[in-house]
Amino acid sequence: MNWAGARAEDLCAGLLRAAGLRLIERNWRCRLGEIDLIAEESGTLVFAEVRMRQSGSYGGAAESVTAAKRARLLAAARLYLAGRRDAHCRFDVFLIDGVAGHVQWIRNAFGE
Repeated sequence: MNWAGARAEDLCAGLLRAAGLRLIERNWRCRLGEIDLIAEESGTLVFAEVRMRQSGSYGGAAESVTAAKRARLLAAARLYLAGRRDAHCRFDVFLIDGVAGHVQWIRNAFGE
């Protein structure tokens, strides 16, 4: 991961903590993919994806959450949840405009 990406994840981890969530994992990896941040809020596991774009040349941060990226996140989360019966979860996405530094936190981004 590059320096800017690490800073973006640090920023989002701080936002999660400031909102009262407990950070459990950072950059959790498995054979199916990686989950940037995993937190817990009132018994619900929160899988958070951090997307940042330095410029809009190739589309914004929101456009980078493709169907393929979403499928990899869901597959990795299923593997993470495999040993946890009756676990409740949601998927949040942090979109960061790298130039302006604006952060948009979309809770329950996938509606699942």
